Amino acid sequence: MYPSRFDDTGRTRTTSDRLEVRRLTRANRLWGSNGVTFGPDGRLYVAQFLAGQISAVDPVSRDIEVVVPLDGPVEAPDDLAFGADGSMYIADLTPGRVWRRGPGGEYTLVSDQVSVPNGITCVGDRLFVNEMKMNGRLMELFPGGGDPAVLTGGLALGNAMQLGPDGCLYYPQMMRNEVWRIPPDGGVPELVAEEVDDPVAVRFDRGGALVVLSRGMAGLVTRIDLATGARSVVATGIVGLDNAAFDHENRMFVSSFASGGIAEVDTDGRTRVVVPQGFDGPFGITVDLGGTVYAADHFSLASPDVPGSGTASGAAVDSGPGAVEDDHEPGPGAIEDGHEPGVVTHELMYAVHNVTADDGLLHLTSQLGDVRTHDPVHRTTRVRATGLDQPTGIAVAPDGSLVVAETGAGRVLRIDDADTVSVLAEGLDHPLDVAFDGQWRCYVSDDRRGAVLRLEDGGAVVVADGLGAPQGLAVRGDELFTVEVEHRRLRAISLATGASRIDAEQLAVGLPPGITRTEPEPIPGVPGRPRQFAGLAVAPDGALLVSANGEGSVLRLTVPAG
Repeated sequence: MYPSRFDDTGRTRTTSDRLEVRRLTRANRLWGSNGVTFGPDGRLYVAQFLAGQISAVDPVSRDIEVVVPLDGPVEAPDDLAFGADGSMYIADLTPGRVWRRGPGGEYTLVSDQVSVPNGITCVGDRLFVNEMKMNGRLMELFPGGGDPAVLTGGLALGNAMQLGPDGCLYYPQMMRNEVWRIPPDGGVPELVAEEVDDPVAVRFDRGGALVVLSRGMAGLVTRIDLATGARSVVATGIVGLDNAAFDHENRMFVSSFASGGIAEVDTDGRTRVVVPQGFDGPFGITVDLGGTVYAADHFSLASPDVPGSGTASGAAVDSGPGAVEDDHEPGPGAIEDGHEPGVVTHELMYAVHNVTADDGLLHLTSQLGDVRTHDPVHRTTRVRATGLDQPTGIAVAPDGSLVVAETGAGRVLRIDDADTVSVLAEGLDHPLDVAFDGQWRCYVSDDRRGAVLRLEDGGAVVVADGLGAPQGLAVRGDELFTVEVEHRRLRAISLATGASRIDAEQLAVGLPPGITRTEPEPIPGVPGRPRQFAGLAVAPDGALLVSANGEGSVLRLTVPAG
C-alpha cells in the first residue's frame, strides 16, 4: 500500500454496500516532481508544481515529508535552491513570485517582479532566477531588498540552471535547443551547445561534467565535455524529465514533470526507482472496446500499467527500460493479487483534461481551449476546434459528431466531421461532463447548479438536483452515474423513474480532506495547474471506473461475483 496526499495510511477508504472497489493503480506518493536539490540535511527536496507543495525525500528510506504545504503561501513551486545560510528559495511560477523560507520555517517574499520564474540557483549568498517565457530574462535578486538586476534578456524559455566550474551561470533555452552561459556579474552571453534535444535542465555533477536533461518521451540525458565539446547521450525512458540533483557520492537523482516520482540514473541510462511515478490527476477517463483504459492526465495521455489497460506499442513505462525496482515494488498485472501497479505514458500532451474512445480513436478536450482527435495506433493528432472557453466533457453522438461541454461559456457544442462548430444548448451555469443513453439522449452535469440535466430541443430538463458538485457522468443500461465531488460519493440515477441511490462513498476525489483553496484564474501564455475534474467511465464488462484525482489513482467498481 502506498501513502498519498489524500490518505497517509495508503488504504482505499472508499466504502460500498453494493460494489467491490479496487485500485487499478497505486496511489501517487509524490504529486508531481519538478525542481530538485539536496538540502543541508541530506534529503532531496522536491518542488511539486501540480500539488502546490514542496516535499523532502530520504533517498535511502524513501520516507517523504511535506515541508511546504499546499495550503501555504506558495501556490505553484517549480524550482528551488538553498542559500549558504540554509534558507530555501522558491520559484513560484504561476503568480510570478520568488519566496525565501528561512531555516526556522518563516516565509518572506523576495520579489514579485519576475514573470513565470522557473530556473533558480544560489551562488553563495547571491540569488539568481530566470523566466520560462519567450524573451525571458535572467536576473539577480536581492533577498535583503532592492530591484532585480537583469544580466541578460531574450531567453526562449529559460529553466533549471547552475553555476559551472568556470564560474559562469549555465542555462537552457528550451525553444532554441541550446545551452548558454554568462558570468554572474553580467557580460556577453555565450553559446555553449546547440542542437540539444528539448533541454529542460542544465546540471553539473560532482566532477564538473555538464549534464543536460531533455523533456521528451525518451528521457534523454546528454553529457558534454566543456573542453572538447564531445557528447554522449543515453535514453532513460523516463518520460518528461524535469530536473536533476547529485548527492555527495555523485549519484544522479531525476524528477519528471509528466508523472512525478524520483529515480536514480546511472551514467549508462539504467534507472532505479526511489519514489514511483503516478497519475497527475487523473482527470477525464475512458475505456476502449478492447478494455484499454486511457486517462487525460494534464501533461500526458496515460494508462494504468496492467494487462489490457494500455501497455501498448509506442507507450513508455514510467520507470524506464533499464529500471530496477526493489522486491516490494509491484509489477505489471499485480492487481490480480491485490497489489497496485503504476502508469504507462502514451504521449506527452499538454493540458489534456478529458477523453472519450470511439471506433479506435480518442477524442480529447484541453485546457488550452481546443478539441483534438488522436489515433493511438498511428500516433497522429487532428485539431477539431480551437479558442473554446474551458472545454471539459466530451462524448460521441449517434451521427459520429463530437458533443462538448464548453464549461466557461455555459454551452454544449457539436463538432461535425468537417469540424464545423454549432451550439446545442446555451445559458447553462457550469456544464462539466456529457453522456448519451441508449436512446441517444444527451445528459449534462452542472456542478455549480448541483444538477444533472437532459438536453431537449435546445433546452435543459432537470433529471436530478440537490447534488453535491456532480462532475463525471456515465450511462450503463437504464441508469446514469455521476461523481458528487463535494460529498465524495458515486450516485446512481434511474433514467426511467428518477429514483437514485448512493453506490459508493469516501471516494478519493477533489482536494484532500480539510484543504480549501481557490485556484487563480489562468494567465494567457503561462502554464497553469489543471482544474479539478473527477471523470467516470463504463468498461465493456460493465465495471465503473472513477478518476480518483484526490490520490492519483484509478478505481474499478464492480458487482461482486455470486
